[in-house]
Amino acid sequence: MSDLSQKQRILVVQPSWVGDAVMATPTLRALRELYPDAHISYLLRRYVKPVYEGMPWADRLITYRTGKTRAKAGKGTFDVATRLRAGKFDLAILLPNSFKSALICKMAGIDRIIGYERDGRGFLLDDKLLPVKERGKFIPTPIVKYYMGIAHYLGSKHRDFRLQLFVTESERREAQDVLRRGGLDETIDRPAANGASPLIVLNPGAQYGAAKCWLPEHFAQLGDRFVEELGATVLISAAPKERGIVDAIMSRMKHAAVDLSRAGTTLGAMKEIVRRCDLMVTNDTGPRHIAAAFDVPVVTIFGPTHPQWTEIYYAKERQVAVKVFCGPCQKKICPLDHRCMTRITPGMVFDTAAQLLPRKEVAGV
Repeated sequence: MSDLSQKQRILVVQPSWVGDAVMATPTLRALRELYPDAHISYLLRRYVKPVYEGMPWADRLITYRTGKTRAKAGKGTFDVATRLRAGKFDLAILLPNSFKSALICKMAGIDRIIGYERDGRGFLLDDKLLPVKERGKFIPTPIVKYYMGIAHYLGSKHRDFRLQLFVTESERREAQDVLRRGGLDETIDRPAANGASPLIVLNPGAQYGAAKCWLPEHFAQLGDRFVEELGATVLISAAPKERGIVDAIMSRMKHAAVDLSRAGTTLGAMKEIVRRCDLMVTNDTGPRHIAAAFDVPVVTIFGPTHPQWTEIYYAKERQVAVKVFCGPCQKKICPLDHRCMTRITPGMVFDTAAQLLPRKEVAGV
């Protein structure tokens, strides 16, 4: 191996959200192929670090915390820039559109900063990519292609948009502990593929906002049908602040489901648990992309968000949505009657899910 001081040193600033982080993986793979001998570091929020654990394309993960107040955030920016300056990076590639990401890299004295000209940060960039607009408005562009545009600008010929994640041994052990605490066989792994009853995970929350969430009573009815008609084991996954959603679902279900958050799951363990499932049913949120990254069939329920922004080109995904005059509105809170979600019935989602499971598992088919 050549001396580190002789290698090109590249910093890739990562997205702040789990779903976006997963959708960045085709670009991260492309950048490693483009710069096989470079020393590549990722700058990322500590919260999303488990997404990148086990990933073979980075030499170093640099994490930071976000401050709760403006004063703390300012100190955090200075501290991160100081840490990066010590890294003597030659090139910074900005995946997020934020002004702050460009400012930190400029403060760190990085020679060349590349990113899209968004959020008023153009004067901080050395190479400015222009996002596609029409009549002054951004045209919905899949994030996987948006990120890949930077790699193509740098010279990559990569055209593989497949999402890809990895699981470490410690994450695997952690997942086994969660499954055991949830009353399941810790060795369970895609049982439907071996002729057994399916393992299905429901993901009823969404960080984006309440408008993205399908009704808890609908998730409850769907879960019961999975148990009654497929003999499925149903898992429910949610973030800590989505506790109310999970409680609302479980209180309405006639059959028992495994509450993963009560069993102490973490994002790292969740990767392995999702990898072992036969199917996921989810709102348009981060775990959807985790499922695709592990080649797990997924049904995604779309309401206020435009599917084109988060298109992942995954053959085993089925999207369920209804057309409404007011959507897709991209609003976090519905100002009307949430018709884009209330008009999606449990039957519609169940029938769609049945297409993704082995036919012998579906009663009457």
